[in-house]
Amino acid sequence: MADGARQIFLAATGQNRGKTTTSLGLFAAFADRGLNTAFMKPVGQRWIMLDGAPADEDAALMRGVFNLPDSTQLLSPVQIPRGFTRRVIEGEIVEDLGARIVAAQTEMAKGRDLILLEGTGHAGVGAVIGLSNADVAALLGAPVIIVSEGGIGRPIDEIVLNAALFAARGVEVAGAIVNKVNLEMEPQLPQLLERGLARHKIPLLGILPYRQILSNPTLAIIEDGLQGETLWPGRDMDVIIGRVSVAAMQPQHVMERIGADALVVVPGDREDVLEVLAGLWLDGGDHPNRPLGFVLSGGFRPSQRIIELLRKADLFTVLMEGDTYTVASKVHDLLVKTHPEDVRKIAEIKGLVAGSLDIDRILAVARPVPAR
Repeated sequence: MADGARQIFLAATGQNRGKTTTSLGLFAAFADRGLNTAFMKPVGQRWIMLDGAPADEDAALMRGVFNLPDSTQLLSPVQIPRGFTRRVIEGEIVEDLGARIVAAQTEMAKGRDLILLEGTGHAGVGAVIGLSNADVAALLGAPVIIVSEGGIGRPIDEIVLNAALFAARGVEVAGAIVNKVNLEMEPQLPQLLERGLARHKIPLLGILPYRQILSNPTLAIIEDGLQGETLWPGRDMDVIIGRVSVAAMQPQHVMERIGADALVVVPGDREDVLEVLAGLWLDGGDHPNRPLGFVLSGGFRPSQRIIELLRKADLFTVLMEGDTYTVASKVHDLLVKTHPEDVRKIAEIKGLVAGSLDIDRILAVARPVPAR
């Protein structure tokens, strides 16, 4: 193990708080400082196959973005697929999973200046198998930075609650980062958050301002992620989705409520809704609630007349199997995830983190990887 190898464990107060966004930006900033940095997601819940082995999605993202040389087993030593928890509780899995994580840490530290460790969910996620984020950080001897998101009361409450579990495991809570802060609406928030957290002896290490492109993907990312049948690509696949609306009401009510730049999830046999919304582009008016496109659920292909209408309106339209709830859930998952192909979003993340956070201050809280 290289002398001076240090580590930081990036945790969060829950899902979709911006932990992966922060990881990606910090990793890029560390590399820009010439630090030989490794990345590891010790325990993953959402996994894909990578080089013939299961790997957490975030580990796959980091490898794809930064061309990391490490094996899948090091990047993502433990995954929790469906049924895994039950098998652990019932005694079918007896492997020392903690030892697997420690071995990956030891290997990663060789020749490295820094290891960026990323947790999954809140501090207690994984406790059922003895590998909560607090357990893992304690096992690895890593200090923790907790990521939450905008507001005042909720982020402070969440950070304090999570910090308590880390502290109970003997883990150093080095500070917090608050993501998605709307500085235009509430410019005083950074000072309020710093003072509020200081009452609990938790340093605020920085805030990340809200950016729409970081919250919502482009139509191209939606198309690639859904893998449905594209009936029409639309006028601009690089446009950023403003929101996702589910059309589960009469056309006139949908028209009033979908919001600007919406991607509308609607059953493919609701031709009344499709016709009315396409008409917002075709009647020559400047309607504030014109949609960007449609995800058609149920596997219902509209009539040729409606398809031609959608093409004439030049609206992105993709046909999906599955009920509306299932399809809307898939779209939501794509909204909150960063993908290696999303070059614009990744560039925005790198710039935002480098410009908003004091990288040297964050590096100062890193601690040595324990000698084993």
